[in-house]
Amino acid sequence: MNVKDRVAVITGSGQGIGKGIAATLAGAGALVVVNDLVPEKVDEVVDEFSAAGFDTVGHAADVATAEGAEGLIAATLDAYGRVDVLVNNVGTARDGWLAKMSEEDWDLVLNVNLKSQFLCCRAVAPHMMEQKSGRIINISSRAWLGGPGQANYAASKGAVISLTRTLALEMARYGITANCIAPALVDTPLFRGLKEEVQERLVKTIPAGRVGTPQDIGNAALFLAADESSYVTGQTLYVCGGRSLGAG
Repeated sequence: MNVKDRVAVITGSGQGIGKGIAATLAGAGALVVVNDLVPEKVDEVVDEFSAAGFDTVGHAADVATAEGAEGLIAATLDAYGRVDVLVNNVGTARDGWLAKMSEEDWDLVLNVNLKSQFLCCRAVAPHMMEQKSGRIINISSRAWLGGPGQANYAASKGAVISLTRTLALEMARYGITANCIAPALVDTPLFRGLKEEVQERLVKTIPAGRVGTPQDIGNAALFLAADESSYVTGQTLYVCGGRSLGAG
């Protein structure tokens, strides 16, 4: 998969899935921009990647705001002069039954999971259009299919798929592709923070019999970022161990 010397911005890459994507792209030769809301996480990942010999810079910003999203793209252009790949990974969850869900929890999840992707895509689009090339990879979730207690999360992730399909139609004439990755359960600090019995119950819902790894998601992102996927756009790639095939 050819991504050597491509400039890749990965939002929310201070840990978990985002860090896994960033590590995979960097390991394949991409020039990686690490982003997180927490500056200490950015510094930690940049130091780790630099020690591994990766070409990387970091930029802490809240990409759910226009200022943060535009600042991230501007910082990338200052550092590398172009943006070839944008991975919109930043996300959050505030699960709860609809009848008890607060407006604050609804707005937070929609802002972080959906608005951030809109803002980052809007910020990067003119640059990719001018260079007549680019890869936009949006992280959705198997949860867009619906799940009890996840009205806000499922709605945000379903909207990401709709946003991606529209971007694919608008951007194809400029040589830009837009695709989604829809993970299911992934071994991240969030998953490991669940009670052991809850983890065991959730694993039983996965036909493959295991949770995914950040590397699994990184491999999918590598394909969608590479030259070899130039004829793939507007698609949703499930990386879920088969969990998208059933309910629950």
